[in-house]
Amino acid sequence: MAPTRKFFVGDNWKMNGRKKCLGELICTLNAANMPAGTEVVCAPPTAYIDFARQKLDPKIAVAAQNCYKVTNGAFTGEIKRHVFGESDELIGQKVNHALAEGLGVIACIGEKLDEREASITEKVVFEQTKVIADNVKDWSKVVLTYEPMWAIGTGKTATPQQAQEVHEKLRGWLKSNVNDGVAQSTWIIYGGSVTGATCKELASQPDVDGFLVGGASLKPEFVDIINAKQ
Repeated sequence: MAPTRKFFVGDNWKMNGRKKCLGELICTLNAANMPAGTEVVCAPPTAYIDFARQKLDPKIAVAAQNCYKVTNGAFTGEIKRHVFGESDELIGQKVNHALAEGLGVIACIGEKLDEREASITEKVVFEQTKVIADNVKDWSKVVLTYEPMWAIGTGKTATPQQAQEVHEKLRGWLKSNVNDGVAQSTWIIYGGSVTGATCKELASQPDVDGFLVGGASLKPEFVDIINAKQ
């Protein structure tokens, strides 16, 4: 029998908010009804990680949005995305470093719009997943996020069918290239303009194990997204 995967919802506040409004948002989250079977993780702006950890209810985990591949050195430590030209290899090195330091990792993969239009989504996400997998020994500390870049901050969302198709193929890749146990137990969550209006149908897909939420995580509707499986 396949392991039961808890529902997982991460909120990435990105470079948004100041202490006052984030404090109000934290109060809303602390007071929210959160299903016992749902894992909730908040990723505040880097400057507010300690503030968020002090204020959030202990049942809500806190994450950094990014890291570099080494422990220390003469590196500025920007919060980066593909627009900064990061290679798949560098992402793999970051995953390796974070896991070696005892952290869990939410690793994001996804195609750009021109890649989807060229029908190479599968090729792109498999290549990205392989570089991550090559750097993972303990899959219990890894969450894979399918985050199509054409749906980040655009208001566009993959249809539930599009999301399920990619998630199912990713789980198949893990079965073929890692093992069946990892394929069945690893969270594969969706990110890309998830909202209170779209979350329930997305959450109903068999291989969508949760969400990584951007803009909507700054709004009261985030509580509805946390409860999408209810």
